[in-house]
Amino acid sequence: MIVENTQIQMRKGILEYCILSIISRGEIYASDIINELKKAQLLVVEGTLYPLLTRLKNNGLLSYNWIESSSGPPRKYYTLTNSGKQVLKQLDATWTELVYSVNTALEGRETDK
Repeated sequence: MIVENTQIQMRKGILEYCILSIISRGEIYASDIINELKKAQLLVVEGTLYPLLTRLKNNGLLSYNWIESSSGPPRKYYTLTNSGKQVLKQLDATWTELVYSVNTALEGRETDK
């Protein structure tokens, strides 16, 4: 139970970073974001993604455009704003620092084989 809770918190902590990184590649539809997260083994459902996207948009990090779809109603496609790009750049630096810190802390650790 403790391990599971820690794993959940670790994933939540990097989810926004991963979402911003995916959107930084270019205009993208929410279901495509979910597919990218699944490929990265960060399983997210729509009920988790949409509130995150709304919060990121309300914080000025994302914008969206409605684009007509040939297979149904118009779709909302997300892009990063300039503020979103700046935040992502800062998160990139933080991620690099965290990876270094964790790797340094794990050095020389004995593991069960």
